[in-house]
Amino acid sequence: MDALVNVITAIAAKKQQLDAMRPVSRAALLALQKSYDVDLTYTSNAIEGNTLTLRETAEVIEHGITVGGKSLRDHLEAVDHYNAVLWMRDVAAKATPVDETIVRELHRRIVARSQPDIGGVYSTLPRRIVGSSIVLPNAAKIPQLMKDFGEWLNKAAPAPATSFNAHFRLVEIHPFSDGNGRTARLLMNLLLLQEGYPPVAVRPEDRKEYLDTLQHASMKDDLKPFQTFMHKRLDATLDEYLAALQEALPQKPEDT
Repeated sequence: MDALVNVITAIAAKKQQLDAMRPVSRAALLALQKSYDVDLTYTSNAIEGNTLTLRETAEVIEHGITVGGKSLRDHLEAVDHYNAVLWMRDVAAKATPVDETIVRELHRRIVARSQPDIGGVYSTLPRRIVGSSIVLPNAAKIPQLMKDFGEWLNKAAPAPATSFNAHFRLVEIHPFSDGNGRTARLLMNLLLLQEGYPPVAVRPEDRKEYLDTLQHASMKDDLKPFQTFMHKRLDATLDEYLAALQEALPQKPEDT
């Protein structure tokens, strides 16, 4: 069986298990979400070169602790991203339609303290992806490309594949002077949350495969490797999420 079809089938079965476990107690859910949201912040920032470890990221977010030897920008990026994750969850819970305005607001929050001057502002200058031969669209085309993208988002059928496609399309447009990857990953997770899935982290150890499949999609007009990679990450995340929820559920007394 095709690897992508195989993993989609596995995801569908695990989504049924997840739905059957709902509703989960608010206390258990909040504890689980806090851990996931710190992890989302750590992984997404680490992909882009932030040097804070997972533990350091948690200390900055939870206790406002300054980590010696780490830059101010690293600290600000952690706080910004975590706050953007919380806003993303709020948008998802309210079932707010996702459009161009939501994408720009996600970006604004991701750089609110670290780079406030570029928040939600489309670049007017040439952009390049370091280490890649991908040619990005002319900056003059960004407003129309983003308008079209926003309209597509508003009409796209809900499915994990749509979430991953949205991620790729935003990265391909690359509308902002910085923070495009972080915004694309949060947009992807916003759509996943609205569909009832847990958010997916792209881990630092997967960085090469992640970037290679994104580049392949752009250079070869072939999304399948990227879709396969992201579906596998969702499948693994569902395993983790189901196990964590199972632990959080009250245990039934054994028969005597």
